[in-house]
Amino acid sequence: MLIENKKNLGFCEGNNIGVKQAFANGADSVLILNNDTLIHPELVDQLVAVAQKRQAAIVSPKIYFARGFEFHKDRYREAEKGRVIWYAGGKIDWNNVWPSHRGVDEVDHGQFDDAYSTEFATGCAMLVSRALYEKIGLFDPVFFAYFEDADLSIRAPKSGFTVMFAPKAILWHKNAASFGGSGSPFQDYFITRNRLLFGLRHASLRAKIALLREGTKFLIKGPWTKRNGIIDALLRRMPDIEKLREQTGSTLEIKKTTEE
Repeated sequence: MLIENKKNLGFCEGNNIGVKQAFANGADSVLILNNDTLIHPELVDQLVAVAQKRQAAIVSPKIYFARGFEFHKDRYREAEKGRVIWYAGGKIDWNNVWPSHRGVDEVDHGQFDDAYSTEFATGCAMLVSRALYEKIGLFDPVFFAYFEDADLSIRAPKSGFTVMFAPKAILWHKNAASFGGSGSPFQDYFITRNRLLFGLRHASLRAKIALLREGTKFLIKGPWTKRNGIIDALLRRMPDIEKLREQTGSTLEIKKTTEE
């Protein structure tokens, strides 16, 4: 089934619509998956196995960089490519309000082969349960893209749900391909905006104050992507996506269609 939206709703609402339809059609779980990924044939089976064994509401797989998409392309031998870790669970530095991936840039030698609860699951690939959706919903559309997965992962345990990493579920990721590559202006805008939104919602008072001080510096002297991101976060304002695409030169076309 293909759902075609009338406008670009972003990663969050585009996925929300597809997930809602899947659950309405009787699904028990839904796999959210980026379109810039390559999957192992046993991906779904392994995610479901961990979800059932650990009674987890959100499960993310072990994710490698797709060959040629590593952050540090010259660091690895040819035999190591395709085994360079992009995600092996997530953690959040609450002092700096910064989510990060466990194992990122490491060659996989089995050091992350245990299933464990994780502070955040990645929206690149996550299996979500009907129970989670019915109790707390899914992604908050205010994020559009970036930090929506961390926000959901923080909200889930507060409602009694478990978030897990499944090491035997395997995926390869063409990192940030939908946003013009890692570090693109489009990506910079949304990370700046959404980090502030996320921090003001979940971080300690001390961290919130630090974020606001940092944001003030960007407003006074910073690139337009960060300046606009801070302003839109403080106003809880959604950007004009078409205008932003023109300004950044982005060819972004995400979630105008959703496949179930």
